[in-house]
Amino acid sequence: MFLLYGGLFFVLLGRFVFIQVTGVVEGQVLTAKADSKYNREQVLQASRGKIIDRNGEILVQDTLSYKMIAVISPKATENSKVPRHVIDTKETAQVLSEYIDMTEEEIVDLLNKNIEKERYQVEFGKAGRDISHKEMNEIKAHNLPGIIFVQDLKRLYPNGQFASHLIGFALKEENEDGEVKTAGKMGLEYIYDKELTGTPGKVEFKSDTKGFLLPNAEKMVTEPQNGQDIYLTIDKTIQNFLEDALNQAEEKYNPEKMTAIVANAKTGEILAMSQRPTFEPNTREGLSTNWLNEATEQTIEPGSTMKIFTLAAAIEEGVWDPNDYYKSGSYTLFGDTIRDHNVYGWGTITYLEGFQRSSNVSMAYLLNRMGDETFIDYIHRFGFGEKTGIDLPNEATGTILDTYPMNRVTTTYGQGTTVTPIQMVQGMTAITNNGKMMQPYVIDKIVDPNTGEVISNHKPTEKKSPISAKTADQVKEILASTVTSEHGTAKRFKLDEYTTAGKTGTAQIAKPGGGYYWGREVFLYSFLGMAPVEDPQLIVYVTVHKPHLKLTEAGSQPVAEIFNAVTEKSLKYLNVQPENLELATPIEMPNVIGKNIIESQSMLESQGLKTVIIGQSENVMEQYPTVGTSIISSGMVFIKGQGEIQLPNFSGWSKRNLMLYKSLANLPIEIIGEGFVTEQSLTAGSVVTSETPIVVKLATPEETSNVDPKEEELVEELPQD
Repeated sequence: MFLLYGGLFFVLLGRFVFIQVTGVVEGQVLTAKADSKYNREQVLQASRGKIIDRNGEILVQDTLSYKMIAVISPKATENSKVPRHVIDTKETAQVLSEYIDMTEEEIVDLLNKNIEKERYQVEFGKAGRDISHKEMNEIKAHNLPGIIFVQDLKRLYPNGQFASHLIGFALKEENEDGEVKTAGKMGLEYIYDKELTGTPGKVEFKSDTKGFLLPNAEKMVTEPQNGQDIYLTIDKTIQNFLEDALNQAEEKYNPEKMTAIVANAKTGEILAMSQRPTFEPNTREGLSTNWLNEATEQTIEPGSTMKIFTLAAAIEEGVWDPNDYYKSGSYTLFGDTIRDHNVYGWGTITYLEGFQRSSNVSMAYLLNRMGDETFIDYIHRFGFGEKTGIDLPNEATGTILDTYPMNRVTTTYGQGTTVTPIQMVQGMTAITNNGKMMQPYVIDKIVDPNTGEVISNHKPTEKKSPISAKTADQVKEILASTVTSEHGTAKRFKLDEYTTAGKTGTAQIAKPGGGYYWGREVFLYSFLGMAPVEDPQLIVYVTVHKPHLKLTEAGSQPVAEIFNAVTEKSLKYLNVQPENLELATPIEMPNVIGKNIIESQSMLESQGLKTVIIGQSENVMEQYPTVGTSIISSGMVFIKGQGEIQLPNFSGWSKRNLMLYKSLANLPIEIIGEGFVTEQSLTAGSVVTSETPIVVKLATPEETSNVDPKEEELVEELPQD
């Protein structure tokens, strides 16, 4: 017995020593087994990056929501007097079916199936996610045993239908491992999905078998890294002006589709971009089979707006004489004849009148003067037939139709050749910007919110100039005459307080099987314009396909209603002064940093600038605009010094200037509404600090009245059939 028990003792002792030294039992590492039993890990969600407008207003962000879970195992109620698992599946399903997108039968089936499989808990898939705080409280009020909620993040598009085809949307997806992740599905959300997606963090800690933190146990936290923020060139206020105008036109004229772009005439920055039909990104309601951004991914035949670039080529080549005469009506080349839109023409008229009347025949004669190859070379110089390089994917190139001599003739007035709306805007920047053509772009910068580092910073990009500054000035003058001349086709585009210039277009739309549609309600009507003419700030391009028109309505009327409302409101919002614009001359912003603030104010105001002082004493520490920026006389500038801040009179200020002041002054100004300031909670001259609550209310300008169409204006340019 002694030998037997002694032997067993040494065997056990040897086993203990072996386990202590190796830490392995039956091929399993004990430390790993202990870690799996007592170590716990909690995931810390990372927020998807924000999409932000040029003024810092959030357009898209993650917001708090809840995920619903049903605990179905009776084990959850052990040692508890109150049931902590689902007791009555039918009653539970009855209540939940009123709040989530599942029928009562589907919920009962889901719960019973998982109860049979002895699962501890079950989720409700897509239907159980993105539950609002209000809905959660309403469900909780029913006191359903076993129904619990976990905090989650939901992608929120607070502006609803707002540049939807540009911004796109993101959805939650469940992978094979059951992990749920938000992924971009369309637009910027899809293009920049990698940049917007954050990296989750985690909390690691040791707990007992019931999940409670062990005494003196250390927690190891890996902080989540939020996704990168994308700042756009889009201006929320101008975008809202555009969305409102498109909504009104859609309701009134019910067109097949519309596209519109507003761009900075100096830099090529896209300030607004939208289309119809559109959709609600929060619900995807209205999303049709067309997921394309019409401004960049779809091509159109532009119609007579292409005459802008034919005219520019003729002037640059020295073959344009506005006072020369030609016979309008028809032009024949190798047996093929083109006609003016009124078929018979206007007799023998000058080339200037021909352009104002949008004569196709005048373009054919200009082509003959400059030569086919020269003309096609200019069309390429203006960027047609190739991508603009805008920072959006799948950009279409369009096709320059120049195979046969008659193709080149029809290209002069925009038939046969196809372009994208963004190409038209890019080409127009050469006219508005003294011959310098600017590449359009929509991404201002991308910023890492975790570090504040600017990952990429986009700047205006100048392309090779297709024409001289002298030619650009002449084209502007002639385009302005289409609005002001008694013969002009663009009289309807005259604004109340600003000068405009541009060209109307009426194009046939190609049939899917070949040929073209014909009729006043099946054309594509458009306008490519700028304002104000003296110093263009905005380019606005609008296309309306197949509008439903009354007998008294011209095809350009819905286009004009959109253009006029958006352009006038946007210029007012940007503080472009309408008074005496012909006398306004650009001023280069001087450097006043380090100089006495009162002397600087006097010097700036002597040049006609409106100066706003932030801090009443010492020298200038900051200024806006920055040194060298071109601004028109009577423009608003900000200079910041030291000392107490006296509140200015905000009356009539645009939201843009108000936000600039708020940023420079570092004041907690609450801004309510859109448009221009109508009220402020503290009177002008009040001394304020960073602790002073200030509320400022804004109101949108009244709708611009449209020009009343005259009977003769209803007979407008039509495409050549």
